[in-house]
Amino acid sequence: MTETAFTPRFAGYIERIRNGFAAQPFMGLIGARLSHISPGAVDLEITAMSELKQQHGFFHGGVITSLADSAAGFAALSLFEEDDGVLTAELKINFLAPADGEKLIARGRVIKPGRTLTVCRGDVFSVEGENEKLVASALLTMACRPGLKH
Repeated sequence: MTETAFTPRFAGYIERIRNGFAAQPFMGLIGARLSHISPGAVDLEITAMSELKQQHGFFHGGVITSLADSAAGFAALSLFEEDDGVLTAELKINFLAPADGEKLIARGRVIKPGRTLTVCRGDVFSVEGENEKLVASALLTMACRPGLKH
């Protein structure tokens, strides 16, 4: 996915994203980690564990959706003012292929930033060795919430 050049409104956006991510107990519970941060773009990764799979051995759709949602939310947050927070207003996801492999990478990208609503994509890839397979693509609308830090 090609990154668009955006200018963050808050110079400390990287630290804010790291702190906000660390404050999410659910992301810690599933073993997610930040792997890329830039203005309007955040990537998350998760290593395969049996606890994250469904009955057929694929990553559970809830895990995939959560990764897409968080990656897109933090991508949007990277462009917000210092004291603004982010909440998901709308999420639509298409599952394109079974998600197997050794890990998942979720790439959240801002499509159209706004003062109140920001539209993002959240694409999730399964990774096996050097091979990536697109397994889900989400379109999300993120709401800017003034005064809701993290």
